[in-house]
Amino acid sequence: MKIIILGAGQVGGTLAEHLANEQNDIIVVDTDADKLRALTDHLDIGTVVGGASHPDTLYQAGAEDADMLVAVTNSDEINMMACQVAHTLFKTPTKICRVRSPNYLTHQKQLFSRDHIPVDVIIGPEQLVTQNIQRLIENPGALQVLDFAKGRVQLVAVKAYHGGPIVGHELKEIRRHMPKVDTRVAAIFRQDRAIIPEGDTVVEIDDDVFFIAAKENIKAVMSELRKVDKPYKRVMIAGGGNIGSTLAQNLESKYQVKLIEKSYALCRTLSERLKHCIVLHGSGSEPQLLASENIEATDVFCALTNSDEANIMMSMLAKRMGAKKVITLITNAAYAELVGDEIDIAISPQQITIGSLLTHVRKGDISNVHSLRRGAAEAIEVTAHGDTRSSKVVGRRLDDITLPKGVTIGAIVRDKKVLIAHRHVVVETDDHVIIFLLDRKQIGAVEKLFAVGFGFFS
Repeated sequence: MKIIILGAGQVGGTLAEHLANEQNDIIVVDTDADKLRALTDHLDIGTVVGGASHPDTLYQAGAEDADMLVAVTNSDEINMMACQVAHTLFKTPTKICRVRSPNYLTHQKQLFSRDHIPVDVIIGPEQLVTQNIQRLIENPGALQVLDFAKGRVQLVAVKAYHGGPIVGHELKEIRRHMPKVDTRVAAIFRQDRAIIPEGDTVVEIDDDVFFIAAKENIKAVMSELRKVDKPYKRVMIAGGGNIGSTLAQNLESKYQVKLIEKSYALCRTLSERLKHCIVLHGSGSEPQLLASENIEATDVFCALTNSDEANIMMSMLAKRMGAKKVITLITNAAYAELVGDEIDIAISPQQITIGSLLTHVRKGDISNVHSLRRGAAEAIEVTAHGDTRSSKVVGRRLDDITLPKGVTIGAIVRDKKVLIAHRHVVVETDDHVIIFLLDRKQIGAVEKLFAVGFGFFS
C-alpha cells in the first residue's frame, strides 16, 4: 500500500516506523529537513520537504497514485486543507486527518463529508487520551483498560501484588476460584520479558498481567490478581487544557473533582463552563496549594499540562505528599522509560493516537488496534469473513488454527455474546476476534491468516 504521511513529528514518525516495518511504500512530508533526515537514517522510506497542503508538494510525494493520505501535522487547518487538495486534485481514495481543536470536533458531522471537507476518518488525540484516562479512573488498580466490540469486551493490565488470591498459583486455578466467570490471560510481562501464558504458568509478584473478559466481569477478575482498590472518589487534575478540562467535565457528576490551572483567564472560563468541579488558580507544583487542597486525601492526581517535565515533577510531588495514585501525561518516550515507581501510570498520547490510526491503515476488516507496553506489543480486533473453503479460520476450532509465534486469541464476540477463547470454540463468519501480538512484526502473518481467498480447503 502506498501511504503519504504529512508531518514528521512524534506521531507521524512513529506511524512511519510501524508501517515501514510492515512492507508498505511510505512517503513522509514535512517542512523540516532535519526531522526527515533523522527518519531516513533508520527507516526505508521516501521523504519530501515542503508544505503539507501545497499541491506541488503532494504531487512530488506521489499523490496521483497514493492509496492513503494521513495528515498529522501540528496544524488542524493544514491537515484539513491537505485532505481537500488530495481529494480535489488527486482523487486520493482514503484521507485520514488529525483534528485537535474541540471547536472543529463539536461540528464534526456537519463539517467532514465528501460534499464539504472531504475527510474519511477524523482522529481526535485529545478525545482518545481523555477516554483512556477516564477508563483508568473507572477501574481502580488497572494499568491499562482497552475497549473492544463497542465496549462489550475489555483487555485490562494489572500489576500482580502480594496478597492476590491467584499470585503464586497456576493460571488454571482462576477457574476454580471463579467458576461462573470466564476470562483468559492473554500475556504476562515479567521484568520486561514477555511470557505467553499456559494453564500451568505461575503468576509472580510484580508481573504485569493482561487479561481479557466481558466488561461486567472485569472487577471480579482483577480481585484475583491483586487486592481490590476502593472506588475512587476524589480526583485532582493539573492542567486546564483540552484534555484536563474535558476530563473534569466528564467526571464532575460522579466524582469530587478539583482542577488546577496557571492561567487566570482560563480559570474564569472553566469556572463558568464546569458545574460541579472546583477550579483553582495556581500550579500543581506548589506544595502549599496541594497541602491546602488536601492532596493526602486525593485518590487520583492527574498531571495533564503540555509540559512533560512539569507533569513528572508535579506527579512526584503529589505522590510524596500523599496522593494515592498519579496518572501522568508524557509525550517524550525517553522520559516514559526513565520514570520510577513514584509515577503509577504514564500516558503516551502518541501510542494512543497510533493505535487509532492503525485501525484504519491495516489490511483486512479491523475494528480496533491498541498499542501496549509503549508499542512493544499490540492488541487488535479483526472480523472473520468467508467460509470453510475461502478462509483459514472460519469453521475451525481454535486449537486447529496455526497462529504465528507470539500471537494468541483472547476472545470472540458473536453478535452480543462474548466467548472467551478456549480450544473447543469454533470461529464463525462475522465473528469479532480479539488477538494479542507480543511481536508487532507478526501483524502481516495475522492479516494473511484472516484474508479471504480461494483454495483454502480443509
